Amino acid sequence: MYYVNREQIARRLSAIPDVVEGLRSVSKAWDGSLMLGMVQERCLHLAIEIVTDVGSYLIDGFIMRDASSYDDIIQINHEEKVFDDATYEVLSRLVLLRKPLVQDYYNWERAELHPLSSDLPDVLEHFSKQVSTYVEKELGPFQTAQAEGQSKE
Repeated sequence: MYYVNREQIARRLSAIPDVVEGLRSVSKAWDGSLMLGMVQERCLHLAIEIVTDVGSYLIDGFIMRDASSYDDIIQINHEEKVFDDATYEVLSRLVLLRKPLVQDYYNWERAELHPLSSDLPDVLEHFSKQVSTYVEKELGPFQTAQAEGQSKE
């Protein structure tokens, strides 16, 4: 029997709408300003953290092979059919941005709209649906402890 922390996965997936809104707003209003550049940077960073956190929970919970890198987290989840090829291609490009965003932030081109900023919102929404579908297919519908307690009464 697997122990998949569905609550933590759901909490992370619930952050996707805010990231999506931020990226869509940035893409629509892009003017090269520092403010929009910083919003873009933070949204891309949060997107990376969300997909790698969720991927790690899935790897741990379903006892998939160990990941050796952020890219490996995405690859393992793709190999296990958590998400499709198109999502994998975009998420692979996304996780490559982690080092530039987190470690080499002083070199990040804040005045340029990154190509993923426009592509990522739809992909993140699709990722969320695919993860939810995968977990439900493997484990059945998610019931919170509160809902389970109510159904027993």
